[in-house]
Amino acid sequence: MLIVRASVVLPAAVSCVFAVFATGTRAQESFFDAMEFSGRISFETRYHPSSAAHPGQVSHASGIAVEGTAYVEGDGGGSFTITPFFRYDAGDPERTHADLREAYLLAYGDAGDGEWELRLGIDQVFWGVVESNSLVDIVNQTDLVESPDGKTKLGQPMVHGTLSGDWGVLELFGLTWHRPRTFPGKRGRLRGPVLVDQDLVSYESAAKEWRGDFAARYSGSFGPLDIGLSAFDGTSREPTLMPKLDDEQNIVAFAPRYELIRQYGLDAQVTTGPWLLKLEAIQRKGAKNLLLREEDYSAFTAGGEYTFYSVWDTDTDLTLFAELSRDGRGPRATTVFENDVLLAARIGLNDEYDTEFSTSVLSSLDTDSRILTAEFKRRLTDSWSVQAEAALYSGVDSRDAIAAALRRDSFVSVKLDFSF
Repeated sequence: MLIVRASVVLPAAVSCVFAVFATGTRAQESFFDAMEFSGRISFETRYHPSSAAHPGQVSHASGIAVEGTAYVEGDGGGSFTITPFFRYDAGDPERTHADLREAYLLAYGDAGDGEWELRLGIDQVFWGVVESNSLVDIVNQTDLVESPDGKTKLGQPMVHGTLSGDWGVLELFGLTWHRPRTFPGKRGRLRGPVLVDQDLVSYESAAKEWRGDFAARYSGSFGPLDIGLSAFDGTSREPTLMPKLDDEQNIVAFAPRYELIRQYGLDAQVTTGPWLLKLEAIQRKGAKNLLLREEDYSAFTAGGEYTFYSVWDTDTDLTLFAELSRDGRGPRATTVFENDVLLAARIGLNDEYDTEFSTSVLSSLDTDSRILTAEFKRRLTDSWSVQAEAALYSGVDSRDAIAAALRRDSFVSVKLDFSF
């Protein structure tokens, strides 16, 4: 698999790929129409001020992440893109991992009055419009050790065909080689009291991770309305955590099990001046709930954002967000977005350094649980930028099983990026 534990094999291979592409640039006029190479090196440190809730956890960890993209365009118009990624984390060995975010061939052409496009290989696809809870986004697996918000994804092998025209865009996906979700290890924070044992992964399908999955999406614009309709049939990206018991019937580990599901999704956005009104909704069949029972359910996130431009007669923009998330399973839901509201604000100074501040609070409407976040971003030079983030888990109620696992894991992190 592409994810390795503290291995130097894939990073070494990545370095070789980079070297080949770098060498190739000297001869690109002979072999390619265009070649581009870019990347990012991130130095990150994260500190948890509260003492650990579980044995073995550390309060501070630092690390480095490297991601690069090589793009080669052939004389026939097709192209190849590869984006390897590697992270080393000094605190949690399970957070040290490597992945191919992208490695695909792209071909395209005309189709009547429209166009066709075909991508073959490993790619990342994002669906959705809301800020807090990307319900419809199901093609790629979550790289959970990267960020607790679940928005960072692993690369997914696929055949991705696109047909577009004045009528909209139709996308068809053939997917295989299911990627198990990453989880923190014993030393890691942002986890529950029982570890997830990746060696115990199991699948409902007899073909296991090699079962073929299928997905489709139509998207189109109708005046101020942008709409997307999607369907997915295959192995769930969200595992059911099955308890592994010892002889005394104590839970000693969780075994991830991936069921076969079918999901139908809707995402829509209405743009009217400074207003953006947003909706994501799904119906999912075949998944298990928090009680480990199969339960078909529906869920939605709805809300909007409003932007005040040039506030205080300056270049500064202020954007306010509000979103409501509901899960039909109620307390049996397997996410923190059971019955929650998000309130957030973002200030963009629109200066030469792209300075941006943002803050948010995610509050449960059933308990007193709240997650407060603050973030600061600023470019220091053409190559260097800094990002600081803080998260506070406040008033966590023991009835809120998902959030309760994080009650001692408030953190502050600082990341310094070098782009090239």
